[in-house]
Amino acid sequence: MPNALIFDLDGTLIDTLGDFCEVLNRVLAELALPAVTRDFVELTVGQGSEHLIRSTLAHVGGDAALYECAWAAYQAHYEAINGEFSAIFPGVLEGLEKAKRLGLPLACVTNKPAAFAKELLHRKGLLGYFDQVFGGDSFARKKPDPMPLLKTCEAMGTQAGETWMIGDSSNDAKAASAAGCPVVLVSYGYNHGEPIRAVPALQHVDRLDHINYDPAPRA
Repeated sequence: MPNALIFDLDGTLIDTLGDFCEVLNRVLAELALPAVTRDFVELTVGQGSEHLIRSTLAHVGGDAALYECAWAAYQAHYEAINGEFSAIFPGVLEGLEKAKRLGLPLACVTNKPAAFAKELLHRKGLLGYFDQVFGGDSFARKKPDPMPLLKTCEAMGTQAGETWMIGDSSNDAKAASAAGCPVVLVSYGYNHGEPIRAVPALQHVDRLDHINYDPAPRA
């Protein structure tokens, strides 16, 4: 039984690929560059906005010097449409209700900028479930570095070994492993095109409300 829970956001709680695609293609249109596909975005998200923008520019043949302009446009467009083209995954509301009934501290830790993450959670009616929300700009390093998870454990007053990380990708698993947190992985998210069940985890689940918080065998 965990003493606290940390949830990833994109690909775990909310399907945000539509938002990413819309924003990136608005930016690319402004720069007179070709659009990207949903498949490309799915393989590329998860390591922060900076990585996503640089990877997108490289993918479409844009000059790396366009990054600052693209970054500014990305921020403006994301703020405007945040959540408009995204949807909560099936089982998430039920899963968060189940987690809340445990009476444990809940946090959301994402590589998305914190302001965007909090606004997205607010617009989707999920913000109230979380005691803490941290983004990719909350700490000096992002997942898969363990720092965000360790700092979140500090904020919640819990030990890493008793705090479960719930995510959708190898980035989440690497961060959890380095931090010493048990990890639970959902099967429906964005794992850079790789099978998530090949990534070691305490549990692999198809819905958030399928997590077993008392997995120890009973006598």
